[in-house]
Amino acid sequence: MTTSSEEGAEQRWNRQRLRSANERLLLDRLRAVGSASRAQLARETGLSKPTVSSALAALEKAGLVREVGTHTPERGRVAVLYAPDPAAGYALGIDIGRDWLRVALADLDGSVVARADVRNRARTSATMADLVVSTAHRVVADSGVDRDRVIQAVVATPGVYDSRNHRVRYAVNLPGWGRAGLFDRMREQLGLPLAVHNDANLAALGEYAFGAGVGSRLFVYVMIGTGLGMGVVHEGRLFTGAHGAAGEIGFLPWPGRHKPDVLEDAVSGEAVVAAARALGMTGPLTAKDVFDAARRDDPAATTAVRQEGERLAHTVAAVAAVLDPDLVVLGGGVGHSADLLLRTVRDTLKSLTPLRPKVAPSALGEDAILLGAVATALDTARDVVFERRAPG
Repeated sequence: MTTSSEEGAEQRWNRQRLRSANERLLLDRLRAVGSASRAQLARETGLSKPTVSSALAALEKAGLVREVGTHTPERGRVAVLYAPDPAAGYALGIDIGRDWLRVALADLDGSVVARADVRNRARTSATMADLVVSTAHRVVADSGVDRDRVIQAVVATPGVYDSRNHRVRYAVNLPGWGRAGLFDRMREQLGLPLAVHNDANLAALGEYAFGAGVGSRLFVYVMIGTGLGMGVVHEGRLFTGAHGAAGEIGFLPWPGRHKPDVLEDAVSGEAVVAAARALGMTGPLTAKDVFDAARRDDPAATTAVRQEGERLAHTVAAVAAVLDPDLVVLGGGVGHSADLLLRTVRDTLKSLTPLRPKVAPSALGEDAILLGAVATALDTARDVVFERRAPG
């Protein structure tokens, strides 16, 4: 039998839950439109004006919204405009690559307030972890933001993070990076929650949030650089598979001359260099060197780049058959030279398959991974600052 005190407690809990839902509805609406008056919010959410006023007052008291100006309609009184307070919390994005470490701190609006790009000269996993921590601390210090206001960090790394065993698998281009405990150590030294995600997946989210993938229903980001990876975003959500390895297309089999190879051996920056050498180019070479030579109409470089485009077309054809995306974005170090690849990719696709998604270059370039890490950290940070607010 329920007592009157239990009924009273349940009623109070239900009222508090309703107030919380109303506050979250208004905060999400303000994030979507930027700023709005109480009357506008009432119209767009269906809440009563007194409910909107009460919820806004609670959000303002909690430091989550603020007055940002006024609006004078053609008829009626001057209306106060409200917007989310971007300084209610901050998020840290970290991109760990073989050559570069990039770290950015952003407010809750997604504006980057401090950033550092550092050459990755670490030769062991331990020194690389130390470099991540020291760079992150420096970025926060340079921003002038109180460390207690940094809510969440997200790390982008090659390979697949095994959350059960606390280690990265398949990061073949970062020797020793698969050691257990590295990220636990970074998490402890940073002193804040830290999530770890695959770099191609985060690049896909970056393009969806800020770049070429905006508005796409299902799009694929193919990252061609030191290795080969892919991220899949369906209606704003990342698809990672049963074990987090969805998109590891570099492991797809590819017929080699003497033995079966994997696709990463055929479609990557190193593959471009190997093809150029086989065609007669000599001396120290990088993929960028080959693409620069192709722009100067060097015959060997032009052929190597065309071969890369043809192989990329086979990659896109396989992806199209399995996922049916409306857009495929080419990114990574090789993807930055998409201007030389797109015609070959599109022409070859016509001869390979009737499934021809739109193929486009990355709009974010080398920042795609970092901005994806920032966007992912912001999703968590916004939830956390809302949950931390004082109850109404």
